[in-house]
Amino acid sequence: MNSERKPLEWIGSSRKDILDFPREVKQAVGFALDLAQLGEKSSHSKDFGGAGVLEVVEDFDGGTYRAVYTVKFEEAVYVLHCFQKKSKSGISTPKQDIDKVKGRLKIAEGRHKEWQNKNKKKS
Repeated sequence: MNSERKPLEWIGSSRKDILDFPREVKQAVGFALDLAQLGEKSSHSKDFGGAGVLEVVEDFDGGTYRAVYTVKFEEAVYVLHCFQKKSKSGISTPKQDIDKVKGRLKIAEGRHKEWQNKNKKKS
């Protein structure tokens, strides 16, 4: 286990959105994010399209809640999207949510480049 904790960076409305989750779901997601900050992977996390993007899926009281985050950058864990799945089309993630994750991943990549440039100047 990595002893250094990476900070959490919230992209878009992800922080606000997770506040609407039931307490039990917030605890499960928080535990998974805590492990991610330490370089570990929760048993509740699974790959979401690869490239270091993971999701936590929690069912609670008839609803399914998801939190998507990336661990692919060295400076932080970026929380990309938190939502309640409302699709009636099986277990697949709705296209609008996949598109939102992709867009927010680009934002995280931009922040990562800014971080790299800032650290190059310090060297």
